[in-house]
Amino acid sequence: MQAFFARPHYTRRHFFQIAGGITASFLAARPGPAQVTTAASVTTQNKAKNVIFVLLAGAPSHTDTFDLKEVPGVTPAELQPTTIGGIRWPNGILPRLGQQIPQMAIVRSMRAWALVHSLAQTWTQIGRNPAAALGNHAPNIGSIVAIEKEKERRPSQVFPTFLALNSNGAAGGGYLPSGYAPFKLNASPRGIPNTTNPDGPARFEDRWSLLHKLDDPLRIGSPLGRPPEDYQNFYQAARGMMYNPVVDAAFRFAPEESARYGSTGFGNACLVAKQVLAAGQGTRFIQITLGGWDMHNDIYTRLFPLSRTLDDGLATLLEDLQSTGLLSETLVVAVGEFGRTVGKLSAANGRDHYLQQSCVFAGAGIKGGRAIGATDETGGASIEYGWARERDIRVEDVEATIYSALGINWTTVRYDDPFGRGFEYVPFSSQDLYGPVNEIWNS
Repeated sequence: MQAFFARPHYTRRHFFQIAGGITASFLAARPGPAQVTTAASVTTQNKAKNVIFVLLAGAPSHTDTFDLKEVPGVTPAELQPTTIGGIRWPNGILPRLGQQIPQMAIVRSMRAWALVHSLAQTWTQIGRNPAAALGNHAPNIGSIVAIEKEKERRPSQVFPTFLALNSNGAAGGGYLPSGYAPFKLNASPRGIPNTTNPDGPARFEDRWSLLHKLDDPLRIGSPLGRPPEDYQNFYQAARGMMYNPVVDAAFRFAPEESARYGSTGFGNACLVAKQVLAAGQGTRFIQITLGGWDMHNDIYTRLFPLSRTLDDGLATLLEDLQSTGLLSETLVVAVGEFGRTVGKLSAANGRDHYLQQSCVFAGAGIKGGRAIGATDETGGASIEYGWARERDIRVEDVEATIYSALGINWTTVRYDDPFGRGFEYVPFSSQDLYGPVNEIWNS
């Protein structure tokens, strides 16, 4: 038996540090948890190796795109409403994606929780309320994928597990170590900047060796804690991508390749995503952001060019993934943070924020060519849910679907969070409030 004064305890200074309220868990040393994770016994789909997550930031009008509702005197004839495989489709703005309908399952019974862009966009990326207790510490879905798939990485794989293209505002890695945060990059024909040194590789190697001689004692197994170790991981990861022809081949592209994807920033991101997955260098989750969908005024003036950008980029991505065999092992998800008002336009000839929305899935063995759920004649509310839980599909269900597709148990609870209260991959897992939309795989 230890004397009581030798046991773990909090000093008076610790108490007042905690009372001061600045991330108490990092200021006070606590005994570590006996278990890192717990999880319920579930069956995952485990049909995807990779995920491409397309965030349509600004919230597209679902009734003008993926849940088309024709409004007399409002819907322009140029939308060319067409029925493709039983699905009503705006062929005038999304003609190439219309050809990809056999690859897509379109969820129409989805409903958002919030109507504020910043809040809802973060909610969509972290799969929970950002204003909740762990909201500020919650990792991006891609970061959870990165930490779960770390054990599958090979030593020769140098690409980041989580890549965020054209997504400078993407939610980060939360409380997880920085190595699982998104690697943010704007797609460019020049590839990743600063992967060579102007003084040449020999001089660079000399500097690299000197850096390690000087800094290793403070960065490897650092007495200063995790931040210096994170820097070490950053340096090591960056070093692996320098003077590397595989990196150049995956992240650079020629003008003619960009033209196939529409010669746009979004198209370039889709092109890079395809090349990165084809390289097989360890990237498992790619987020691509296409903004501009916040169309409160003159919606049909703005909808046509932006939809064409989406159409050229995403349709070509699906075509190329299909032709190379990568689509069968890649789950593609496209979703905004919420939808837009239905029926007649506003006085500003636009559509405002609205909870009802749509989500598109493709690849990873899903059964395409159909819609999951249905809305009323205006698109204002779900009248058929189309899945076993018989309620509106929420972003937490989309999150669980992504995890299940990758073979990740969505009920996992980690006990390494800052507050020691347990971080659930999908909120309320113990209560089974949310779960995968397995119907996208069922015929």
